[in-house]
Amino acid sequence: MRTRSLIKNNSKSRAIILHLDGDPKYARKAYSYYNNLNLKAIVENVPEYKQHMVINSLLNKYKPDILVTTGHDLMIKKGQGFFDINNYKNSKYFASVVRKARKWNSNEDEFTIIAGACESFFEAIISEGANFASSPGRILIDYKDPLIVANKVANTKRDSYVAINDIIPDLKEGFKSIGGTRARGKF
Repeated sequence: MRTRSLIKNNSKSRAIILHLDGDPKYARKAYSYYNNLNLKAIVENVPEYKQHMVINSLLNKYKPDILVTTGHDLMIKKGQGFFDINNYKNSKYFASVVRKARKWNSNEDEFTIIAGACESFFEAIISEGANFASSPGRILIDYKDPLIVANKVANTKRDSYVAINDIIPDLKEGFKSIGGTRARGKF
């Protein structure tokens, strides 16, 4: 398993982002994205089915303010079984990561979770405690969508909230790609 880690000491935001990505190519792209925005981020390439096995140790090690867990997902039987988690390749793993992370820190204002991937079971991931999740429209999302959300939360003042309506204009497919509630800023 290859990992990439980055913590920038001269970051414009004090927030620490922990990003788990199941795809090495997209983990590298996420690393570059955060680096270009000068954000404090730890990016780990961990296969989706293993993310729930390592999440507690990574949370305890890095103590992030924002968790992003993503990779690949898909509906096995297209157009059917929308509310059957077994009809999704990796949604059960994302949901498990969120459940464990929310046990680690149950305060949704203090700790923000962004989870899911293309065609993920949005409702299951949100019900486990994610602030934001993909994919309400069961569509292919842009790899940057979860990162855009993380950046917005990291760079919003602590006395303000980021609501889904604040993020939608920046997402390629809008409400179909990411949904959720809100998160307190971390700046």
